[in-house]
Amino acid sequence: MPKQKTHSGAKKRFKVTGSGKIMKQQAGMRHNLEVKASKRKRRLNQDQVMAPADTKMAKKLLGR
Repeated sequence: MPKQKTHSGAKKRFKVTGSGKIMKQQAGMRHNLEVKASKRKRRLNQDQVMAPADTKMAKKLLGR
C-alpha cells in the first residue's frame, strides 16, 4: 500500500502544536501596510489557531 504524501502547500502554511492544534498566519499582512495602524499590524503578524471547521481538512492534507 503506498504511503500518503504530505500536501506541499499545506506544510508551508500550517504548523502543528504539541497538543495537536493547527496554527496559521493571520490574513491581511501582504499589502496596503502604510494605511494600517502599527497596533493592527502587530496583531495581524501573530500566528492564530485555525478554526475548528477548517482543522479537519488541514490535518488530512498534513497526513495526521
